[in-house]
Amino acid sequence: MKAKTVLPAVAMTAVSMVLTLAVVVMWLGTAMPWPVALVVGLGIDGGWLATLAYERRLAAQGDHSRAVTGVGWSFGLIAAGVLIAHALTAEESAGAWLAVAWLPIAAKALWLVHGLWERTALTPNALGAIRGIQQEARDEAAVARARLRAEATTEETRLTAVTEAGARVARVQARTAQSLSRAWSTLETARSGEDTGRALTSVTARVTPGVTPAWDLPVWGPTEPVALALDAGPALTDAALDALVDEIRHSETPALSYREMATRFRAGGHSASEVRLRAAWKRVAA
Repeated sequence: MKAKTVLPAVAMTAVSMVLTLAVVVMWLGTAMPWPVALVVGLGIDGGWLATLAYERRLAAQGDHSRAVTGVGWSFGLIAAGVLIAHALTAEESAGAWLAVAWLPIAAKALWLVHGLWERTALTPNALGAIRGIQQEARDEAAVARARLRAEATTEETRLTAVTEAGARVARVQARTAQSLSRAWSTLETARSGEDTGRALTSVTARVTPGVTPAWDLPVWGPTEPVALALDAGPALTDAALDALVDEIRHSETPALSYREMATRFRAGGHSASEVRLRAAWKRVAA
């Protein structure tokens, strides 16, 4: 992965240095001896390489120097300026020389990109952990989506089943109501018919002459059972009640209390209101 950023920077730097050296020798060779021009070109390239090497050393140590970086960019700008000046003064192929004048700046930019990559590079273990976390998050999201889809499908199925069951119940109730309505209409027709009274009269006249029973329609709806009350026995007279209270009171020794007497009075199946029973007790106990 490191070679993807360092190789383009190295190649661009080499091309820029070769172009800078060639331009300096060709451009200054006409005004001074070519060995002197060669020394000037090598000085520019050497200064560039020296600052670049020092920057790489600081970067390997996790350090950074703005002064060294400024000197390196100065050498790059000088090389680019030499190429631009040669392109502007060249009589032939000025456009071609001007087109390659940006290579030193591009080389410095590539080294800057490579330095940024080194400061943000991660180890294979860290990258594997990040990929594992991302994959786990994708798995959880997929499971959550599948769970939501399954719950939605289940709810839809349940609602469909409830709706269909409700529709069936409604249809059965409608058919039942229709059948009851027809039966009720038939009963009403039979009850209000002219021949119904004659038929009932002819049947019941032999049993109870002169009586025509009333025929009511059956009750359609809930009914409440009616409890039949038992016929109350004849009420006791005051004298009989006094005698009975006195007998129960003196049935044991010592005499019973009013509460015990009232309990035995009720248990014996006798009936009297609480007021009459207490009045009889007072008369007897007085």
